[in-house]
Amino acid sequence: MSQHSTMFIGLGAIGLPMAQRLHEAGIEITGVDLSPDCRQRAQDLGLKAEASLDSAGSAATVIVMVATGSQLDAVLHGSAGRSDTGLLSRMSEGSVLVVMSTVGPAAVRAAAQSARERGIACLDVPVTGGVSGVESGRLRLLASGDPDVLDSRRYLLDALGTVIDCGASVGDGQAFKVVNQLLCSVHIVAAAEALALAQRLGLDQQHVLAAMTAGAAESWMLGDRGPRMLEGLDAEVRSAIGIFVKDTSLVAAEAADLDIELALLPVAEQKFAEAATAGLLDRDDSQVIRTYLTEG
Repeated sequence: MSQHSTMFIGLGAIGLPMAQRLHEAGIEITGVDLSPDCRQRAQDLGLKAEASLDSAGSAATVIVMVATGSQLDAVLHGSAGRSDTGLLSRMSEGSVLVVMSTVGPAAVRAAAQSARERGIACLDVPVTGGVSGVESGRLRLLASGDPDVLDSRRYLLDALGTVIDCGASVGDGQAFKVVNQLLCSVHIVAAAEALALAQRLGLDQQHVLAAMTAGAAESWMLGDRGPRMLEGLDAEVRSAIGIFVKDTSLVAAEAADLDIELALLPVAEQKFAEAATAGLLDRDDSQVIRTYLTEG
């Protein structure tokens, strides 16, 4: 097992550029994805890409970047009744599992416990900043876990962006991400609402966007998503509507468990759900604006 050999599971919209960035940093990467198209795109970029987890035993680090908690569970434990088909049964004792998926504190703590039983360390490192953050080197990695394990994998994390130390307890990175996704979802919908209002007022939306991003009304999401909102349905998918359908539900579940009322979250959750119902689940999340716009 090479000290720097790394398996990267999940070569989707953000996973592939992350794996590519690691590859370009000189890290030995084996990508894994069930999708032939995703594997082909990875291979076109010079990455080794496979459909199976068979190489996990030779990896010192395995990074998981899948979309949902159920997908994480399936990757780790395999199909029902077949634990020998899961990732954890293949990883070597002493290796490190890095969960970068946004799945919530409980899911990653369960994953860490299962890993620990097999002598595998676990880091909880959800990310924020999207594809643009990966490409610009401004990705933020919300890392929690054993400080010694975290230090041993900083060479990987630093290649992806800026590490935010969220504490020694696995799950705290996910808790930070829950707060992050509350803010992101509300800010995206607020940006969509503002640009839709500009349209209804008969204003040039491009002019309004330029003016708003130059003053006190500016937000990161307005500046990043606003231009794609105005591009329309053909805007490049850099983070899909479906991600925020999932994540607003995740935030809502955490809030319900804590018995805290989040007044703005239900609005954002409703708008992303409306976009999904309108057939926009796989479109860029900027297209939540379609739930407000009129033609013309």
